[in-house]
Amino acid sequence: MVNELIEVFGYSFMQRALIVGILVSLCAAVLGTSLVLKRYSMIGDGLSHVSYGAFAIAAAAGIAPLYFAIPVVIVAAFLLLRITANGKINGDSAIAILSSSSLAIGMIVLSVSGVSIDINSYMFGSVLALTENDVLVSVICSSAVCVLYFFFYHRIFAVTFDESFSGATGIHTGIYNTLISVLTAVTIVIGMKLMGALLISSLMIFPSLTSMRICRSFRSVAICSAAISVLCFVSGLILSYYIDIPTGSGIVVLNLIVFLIFALIGRIRRINE
Repeated sequence: MVNELIEVFGYSFMQRALIVGILVSLCAAVLGTSLVLKRYSMIGDGLSHVSYGAFAIAAAAGIAPLYFAIPVVIVAAFLLLRITANGKINGDSAIAILSSSSLAIGMIVLSVSGVSIDINSYMFGSVLALTENDVLVSVICSSAVCVLYFFFYHRIFAVTFDESFSGATGIHTGIYNTLISVLTAVTIVIGMKLMGALLISSLMIFPSLTSMRICRSFRSVAICSAAISVLCFVSGLILSYYIDIPTGSGIVVLNLIVFLIFALIGRIRRINE
């Protein structure tokens, strides 16, 4: 078994995928807990489409994709919050408008510019797309996400569970909602090359929903989500190497299987109580 793992991760592209994937999985899992509880789950999907549009524009302009996409997606996250807060357009509609527009703009830019890229890797991710520079940026950004999340953990927890009460106690809920969105945006961008625009949001939703089948407290859900996310990612990465399937798709299917198992365990537990 050890020799087989050494063989799998003996390739530099697999090492890069492992490093970025574990970091993104951890960030996505802990942020996903807040997003799911606040019913912001679809913001990850919307921002991933914005990220695709930003990557496409960067490719056409010859700009480093991550350096361009991170600020663009952060601005998009801020705009989504502002639009939702104003109440003129509800959250689902705003996300739908932004995501479909971003995909359309990205496709038009690529078509007009004539840049030759692998659209499939943009949509579904590719372990071969990661460079050493991507790994460096991912390590820096993931570290920043984790530090900020855990530093403001108690306030994020408060805003997640009862925003009205948190505001009444003096917590600036708008600031922490923005923080959650910005951290989500950064996580989406650094994980998109690996998982693709259509699958990256699953890393935020599945582990949290899975953990909630059996865990009761916010902290236990966050910890369990992180463990499940990393386990499914590493297993999916290894599985994709041996049976030659798309890495992102394999990871999502494993997350689905674990969700169904946890849902069954949770149901059995409720029946026995």
